[in-house]
Amino acid sequence: MEVTVASWVALSLVFVSIIVRWAWNILDWVWLKPKKLERCLREQGLKGNSYKLLNGDMKENSIMLNQAKSKPMNLSTSHDIAPQVDPFVDQTVKTYGKNSFVWIGPIPRVNVMNPEDLRDVFTRKDDFCKPVSNPLLMLLAKGLVFYEGDKWAKHRRIINPAFHFEKLKLMIPAFHQSFDEMIKDWESSVSKEGSSAELDVWPSLENMTADAISRTAFGSSSKEGRKIFELLREQAVHVTKATQSIYIPGWRFLPTKMNRRMNEINKEIKGILKGIIENRERAMKAGDATKDDLLGALLESSLKDIQGHRKNNKNFGMSINDVIEECKLFYFAGQETTSVLLVWTMVLLSQNQEWQDRAREEVLQVFGSNKPDFNGLTHLKVVTMILHEVLRLYPAVVELNRTIPMKTQLGKYSLPAGVEVRLPTLLIHHDKELWGDDADEFKPDRFSEGVSQATKSQLSFFPFGAGPRICIGQNFAMTEAKLALALILQHFTFELSPSYTHAPSNLITLQPQYGAPIILHRR
Repeated sequence: MEVTVASWVALSLVFVSIIVRWAWNILDWVWLKPKKLERCLREQGLKGNSYKLLNGDMKENSIMLNQAKSKPMNLSTSHDIAPQVDPFVDQTVKTYGKNSFVWIGPIPRVNVMNPEDLRDVFTRKDDFCKPVSNPLLMLLAKGLVFYEGDKWAKHRRIINPAFHFEKLKLMIPAFHQSFDEMIKDWESSVSKEGSSAELDVWPSLENMTADAISRTAFGSSSKEGRKIFELLREQAVHVTKATQSIYIPGWRFLPTKMNRRMNEINKEIKGILKGIIENRERAMKAGDATKDDLLGALLESSLKDIQGHRKNNKNFGMSINDVIEECKLFYFAGQETTSVLLVWTMVLLSQNQEWQDRAREEVLQVFGSNKPDFNGLTHLKVVTMILHEVLRLYPAVVELNRTIPMKTQLGKYSLPAGVEVRLPTLLIHHDKELWGDDADEFKPDRFSEGVSQATKSQLSFFPFGAGPRICIGQNFAMTEAKLALALILQHFTFELSPSYTHAPSNLITLQPQYGAPIILHRR
């Protein structure tokens, strides 16, 4: 009996110690650590709201976002869209200054807006890592963008050849197929109405870029490709909701309605991509597969990586799961980046007819009525200026975030481990101290001498990121956008419809909340 009682006492003490340790960890996570980090930041002169238990600034941020979405902007010569798109961060900077921070739940996130500090963050990729504060984000896309260390280096090495200029040249026919179909649909709509017609171009541009990525990534315009696009679009809505609330560790394993649906979507996308990849691998072994699309180039590069290290190929090449995740990323990032760039370009050129005329004159001078080709695209200076200015005013991704795994010096600040830094792309692109008093105005000629001259060699323009982790697909996106815009300008003139409502909204990427109704005129 004494042994039994002693055993129960021992077990009880173990159980109590576990409960106490668990309670202490929770207390440290939700209160002690955040308050310690807050004191550290404030002692160095950084300012922000006081920490609120668990939620931080998330509740206020959500309220302000909902208020902004409930009422559209007036579209004028000013494109000061930060109060509409990122109202809480915009207000924080206006209230506390550029050296400020916000609370993402119990995690303080410091705003970094000084060009020298920005360059430091982008360059020191091992000190400033990609944060994964909400694992549900991984259900949208993983791949190169989220990897660190050796895995990032390996994937970058393997993927890089797929985006070489010589590969991009081979993709031009696939781009043309997708773009020509959209142009024909628009011409048909205009013909039915006479010489002009009103059309919401946003769904058309989404479908066109989805079709283009299907052809250039998988070598065909398939039902599977369209299905992937639809599933990723739904997943983006769920992910956006997830990022607007604090993530509780382990929450993703609970069988909530949203968690179940996100996992179903992920499983379905993976199944489709696995089938496509396995079919391609079989075709490659048989010697009858194309290598001109992204998937072919990726598999070819991965095979070469393995063959080049036969003695120890364990850490070389990609597994099928790796390829699946990179394909998801190709599809989402490749489609989203170009479609949002094109829709805002059409909106701004509709509003600024003189720049639309200049761009069309250049396109006709370079190509006439012929199909635009890769070499001709490199001579489109005015079009490039316009696209850069659109990317400045309406960047596809409005902010980039990094986490700090250990105490790190950034400029004059010593940032403790556990703090995140925010690189607010949108705010920096509109910063009047960096761009002048006309920073909120559409003036493509600021890029007439190139990006370096426009930025005075400062890091104040980074729509595709910067440093070693700069977006590997930026040339792909810019080539696709130039080609699509050239074709549109060849066939149509366009203006904003009176029904257009200006409401940029951040749904992973910067999208028009109410679409983009535009009046197309046949040339």
